[in-house]
Amino acid sequence: MANYFSSNFTLGILGGGQLGKMLLYETRKFDIKTHVLDPSAEAPCRIACDLFQQGALMDFDTVYQFGKKVDLLTFEIEGVNVEALEKLESEGKKVYPSPKTLRTIQDKGLQKQFYQKHQIPTAPFQIFEHKALLLQALKDGVIALPFVWKSCTGGYDGRGVSIIRSKEDLTPLPQGPCIAEEMVPFKNELAVIVARNPSGEVKTYPVVEMEFHPVANQVEYVICPARIANDVAEKARQVAQKVSQSFEHVGLLAVELFQTELDDLLVNEVAPRPHNSGHFSIEASYTNQFEQHLRAILNLPLGKTASKVAGIMVNLVGEEGYSGEVVYQNIEKIMAMEGVTPHIYGKKETRPFRKMGHVTIIDEAVSRARKTAEIVKKTIRVISK
Repeated sequence: MANYFSSNFTLGILGGGQLGKMLLYETRKFDIKTHVLDPSAEAPCRIACDLFQQGALMDFDTVYQFGKKVDLLTFEIEGVNVEALEKLESEGKKVYPSPKTLRTIQDKGLQKQFYQKHQIPTAPFQIFEHKALLLQALKDGVIALPFVWKSCTGGYDGRGVSIIRSKEDLTPLPQGPCIAEEMVPFKNELAVIVARNPSGEVKTYPVVEMEFHPVANQVEYVICPARIANDVAEKARQVAQKVSQSFEHVGLLAVELFQTELDDLLVNEVAPRPHNSGHFSIEASYTNQFEQHLRAILNLPLGKTASKVAGIMVNLVGEEGYSGEVVYQNIEKIMAMEGVTPHIYGKKETRPFRKMGHVTIIDEAVSRARKTAEIVKKTIRVISK
């Protein structure tokens, strides 16, 4: 086995945001050398890696040259140049998750077709090359209102997704390739994080439940364990495992699911990296998701995924009406509460709904943790000077 620890082995990370920063806590724990590439000079990762390079993640040459200087390449964001990764892989460089997986996941249309092909349950959908074809399909009665519009590429954190209730709702949307997805009456949004290493060892984390902000379409609370029946939880873990197996994925895969009124589970979408829905694991699990991602991509034995306690994660996002130098108002008040840990991502500038950090609340009882989470949410405010 390769010697990763206190050696010249170098892990390259594409993307220097908060996910990379939290991954670096673990590389430092294990004394693994890291290089990070990010377009921003202010990237949160710059303070904790061995070498920080500023550069464009979508630029072929930048990514290719960066990749040549490291032993293994991973990413914390999907918006990276896949052609460069494919070339590096063809030259024998290890890239995990694989460019093949990333190429499918980057395009929501391809992702949906992949589920169809592998008989993975997902909401009925149609793909349109551009907006005019979608409008024509609506006019011809091929699709009916209401439906969910999704941009095939470039959407994240609630962007690139709109609920279309009237024809007018389509006016502001971009022209490019998109999906019209049937609106599924669901009672829960769930997520399962699956870890898989190149040897084929697979582990799943307990199912989490997500509560969303009605306006921003961003997750407000991630609750672990999900407050669902055991058989539904078991089924969710099995579906997530099937998705991971179908992708032959290496690393972490966050699988987001809808639980319908009839308790069917439909895969919404996936992310091939550590994910917002796994942040609870830093305080609540035996092995947090970032350490698990490292173990998986380095083909080390996977860690125990069970929770020690119930965990709830609250996203800290910039308040509406505030832009500029960030201030975390009342942070000391939440720190005075038992089992409450804030994580500050290191973004100096706030703007409305920008993800600036998260807070984990742990407790033996999930109901108590949820009540504390509510108080935390009302108390701390992300504003500007």
